[in-house]
Amino acid sequence: MSAVAEPVGFTPPVHRTRPGARPALLVAEFRGIGDIAILIPFLRVAVLHYDVTLLAVPNAGGLLRRFVPEVELIPCVAPWALFSGGRNLPRWPWRALARILQELRGRHYAAAVSIWPLASDHLFLRLARPRRLLGYGRRGAGWLLDENLADGGHLHRPEAWRRLAAELGLPALPAATSRVRAPAASRRLVLHSGASQPLRVWPLPRYAELLRRLRAEGWEPVVLCDRSQVAAWQELGEAQAQAADNMDELVDTIASAVAFLGNDSGPGHIAALCGVPTFTIFGPQVPELFAPSHPDAEWIEGRPCRYKPCYDRCRFAEPFCLTGIDVETVWSKLAGWLSQLALIQARNS
Repeated sequence: MSAVAEPVGFTPPVHRTRPGARPALLVAEFRGIGDIAILIPFLRVAVLHYDVTLLAVPNAGGLLRRFVPEVELIPCVAPWALFSGGRNLPRWPWRALARILQELRGRHYAAAVSIWPLASDHLFLRLARPRRLLGYGRRGAGWLLDENLADGGHLHRPEAWRRLAAELGLPALPAATSRVRAPAASRRLVLHSGASQPLRVWPLPRYAELLRRLRAEGWEPVVLCDRSQVAAWQELGEAQAQAADNMDELVDTIASAVAFLGNDSGPGHIAALCGVPTFTIFGPQVPELFAPSHPDAEWIEGRPCRYKPCYDRCRFAEPFCLTGIDVETVWSKLAGWLSQLALIQARNS
């Protein structure tokens, strides 16, 4: 499934007020599905103490229904958060944004939170008029926040949500989550070759070579991909490669595995959320900020570049940090990681 979302109109959700209701918390996460997966542990804790509203892309609803149905979703495609078209102000859905703000102002939020150090996010949340606005502001740009948790350095995103939870007085977030369900087969590995941004996609022929070696070692890989990649996989001989039709299918397939392999993209964070160990091939981004939050996560870091992390705005004809990673480099580390997982599984069986 792609995490890309198109702008949508806004229909105000039914909001039921209750006498003596708990304080309301507004959470903003305008980016992709992987970011929503990272947010889920925070939401699970927050709903114990707050009535929680999430501003997020419309397809976040699949993960919320699955993992934290108590959260109300207000679909909001923030044009400033899109990878393309964010600066085309005349095409912004101004009426939809105004209606969302009107709805939010009537909620009288006790607090609003976001982990992205962007004044655009902070301004939108400030216009919703919460009593407290908490987040992370860059140096000299945190004046919109009531409480700026930034300390001048970069934070791993799960850690950023943990700090916000502590600031709100919430219980500590768990370091890892349990599986959705037990794995269906002890040697089942899910490979997802897609990503919302092409700059993060390691070449498919190299993945095909990894699949050949995995099968030779007795692994049973399942290939998931973006819809745009299905034909290419068929040309490479992977007739069973498929794109998930919906979020439940994606989660169920990933959760049935004992290991996950893929790009720096949303499915890897969904795997970590399901308790599945992840192996990630990084390119433009850096693991310190974007590695899936799983105790057994491993990765190959992209080749050095003075612009990293470039947040998917590559200055070159191709992302050499990613395309410069060869099969032998990945296989050497992947094979060792899988051997360690097999030992852990044997001890726990």
